[in-house]
Amino acid sequence: MASMIRFRKLWYVALVKLSSQSLEPQKIEKKDEALISKVEEKPQRKRPRRQPKEWRCLDCCCWAIGYICTIWWLLVLLYSCLPSSVFQAPEPPGARLKREGLTAVHPVILVPGIVTGGLELWEGKPCSEGLFRKRLWGGSFTEIIKRPLCWLEHLSLHNETGLDPEGIRVRAVPGLVAADYFAPGYFVWAILIENLAKIGYEGKNMYMAAYDWRLSFQNTETRDQSLSRLKSKIELLYQTNGYKKVVVVPHSMGVIYFLHFMKWVEAPPPIGGGGGPGWCAKHIKSVMNIGPAFLGVPKVVSNLFSAEGKDVAYVRAMDPGVLDSQILGLQTLEHIMRVSRTWDSLISLIPKGGETIWGNMDWAPEQGYQCDSRNRVRLKTSVTENDTKKLGGGLEEFHILDDSAKYGRMISFGKDASRTVLAPLSAHRTKVNEAGDKNSSSTSRRACGEIWTEYDEMSWDSIREIADNKAYTANTILDLLRFVAPKMMQRAESHFSHGVADDLDDPRYSHYKYWSNPLETKLPDAPEMEIHCLYGVGLPTERSYVYKTSPSNRCKSIPFRIDMSADKSPDGCLKSGIYLADGDESVPVISAGFMCAKGWRGKTRFNPSGSPTFVREYRHKPPGSLLEGRGAESGSHVDIMGNVALIEDVLRVAAGATGAEMGGDRIYSDILAMSERINLKL
Repeated sequence: MASMIRFRKLWYVALVKLSSQSLEPQKIEKKDEALISKVEEKPQRKRPRRQPKEWRCLDCCCWAIGYICTIWWLLVLLYSCLPSSVFQAPEPPGARLKREGLTAVHPVILVPGIVTGGLELWEGKPCSEGLFRKRLWGGSFTEIIKRPLCWLEHLSLHNETGLDPEGIRVRAVPGLVAADYFAPGYFVWAILIENLAKIGYEGKNMYMAAYDWRLSFQNTETRDQSLSRLKSKIELLYQTNGYKKVVVVPHSMGVIYFLHFMKWVEAPPPIGGGGGPGWCAKHIKSVMNIGPAFLGVPKVVSNLFSAEGKDVAYVRAMDPGVLDSQILGLQTLEHIMRVSRTWDSLISLIPKGGETIWGNMDWAPEQGYQCDSRNRVRLKTSVTENDTKKLGGGLEEFHILDDSAKYGRMISFGKDASRTVLAPLSAHRTKVNEAGDKNSSSTSRRACGEIWTEYDEMSWDSIREIADNKAYTANTILDLLRFVAPKMMQRAESHFSHGVADDLDDPRYSHYKYWSNPLETKLPDAPEMEIHCLYGVGLPTERSYVYKTSPSNRCKSIPFRIDMSADKSPDGCLKSGIYLADGDESVPVISAGFMCAKGWRGKTRFNPSGSPTFVREYRHKPPGSLLEGRGAESGSHVDIMGNVALIEDVLRVAAGATGAEMGGDRIYSDILAMSERINLKL
């Protein structure tokens, strides 16, 4: 009985537990639902976001300094870890030649070209206070930023005389420092001077013939007696160095400046130096012409016509606001044109020889040149031995021509006009419509301040007439410049000529305006004086241009500009409105090499005494790394002054070697073939 009662008790307890377990989840669920509802009803609190810290100017400066210091220390660590041979500069050619026994023999005269010589202020307007004997050109150029209009005013010459404006005197910096560096870190003559010093040259046997490169060549004598001082210096160096003849090394425009000097020094006074015939034969051993612009530079035409070149056109296309902003009112190109058109020296660089040298509407000496190296095809098998002899030897390759590039059309309006067959140019006026143009000129002058270009004196009918003529060759380009800038050309053409002489014995060629043109003057009677043409090749060089009109309501604007949309020619020579040919980026091969390759080669009417001539070309090779700087094998117009092979050639000649002893000609371009295509009476 007791066991039964115990069993029932246990069974009852089990039932109670089961019932309690079945009821418990419901209570929990109800509690959970209540809690969830309370949570949902209660608004959630968001975490406050951290506000970004404001960057102050001081913070930016500190971070920038930190980055610079970190990079600097990393570079120092890298430099200390790597072997010294990695950073060791190659041995200068002067040191190597000194070990070979070369020493200074002949005195050396250096003649800088356009732009690279320094200019300093001796007298100026009130805005130039504090700049006495400070460099206005060739230096840090800080004054451009501080007072640009004052700076431009002092670099300008008088618009009618081509000499100093009233109250302004700017003169060339004297000595070797005049053109050793154009700007801090940018060498011109410094590398060559340093290497000359390594074989024994110094102030007593080396001289920099600095002159004011803005002036016409004869005006450098009229104002500064630069030609007389150069004559005296050559005679002094000749006498004080054991009567050793002088080696002259001119560069760029300095080449034609010294050509003018050689004619001036033997001419009788008052226009000449009175040295008499034989002066050059007595005093000059060799003339080592670097980057010579004997027959002119096409890019000067675009500079005078629209104040543009390849680089300016690129900047204008990428960001027109920099140069053409009407809001800022900068009128940069107008200011450049106003100043540069007062520099008569620019006129000396207009292409010489006309269509005979530079080609006509359908022909040019560069026929056969392909700008795209992938299209160049060697045709050695098609060149016969007779062809090689005819071209003087050294011809290695011809280029197949896609005859779409009409280089003879120096300025064309529109891409089609630069390629298609055109009717002969109509003879356009050499004077503007005086009645209409004077009225428009007076109106614009009252509204526009003092930025004067001769386009202000032209009507839009005259401007349209220029574009309607479609294309201009080396002959008609002179007419074009006389049309758009009659005052500039009237002043400048009294000092320079650009034709080809029919009879060099004609008395009119005794005038100094012909002396810097190698096609209108004779070399001195100096059969032992050597003429060297040293220049770079393998770089695209401006040769001709595609233009368009650029009408603007802004006063005193330039109505023409290079057409950057003209591009993609089959031969690869037309790029952004500019036809490119072989050269050194500034001077085409035909201008640098023709006179030495053909015009003066042997006894010709331009070289009656038969002075030996040599062509030495330097194929451009870009620097292999940043450590190489501007390149020891550069062929660029200015960078070539640091070319190791060129420096070695100059040093060897200065030490007594002749052109024949150095191996004669060294030619990489098609200059011989180009020269044969030029039909010039010799």
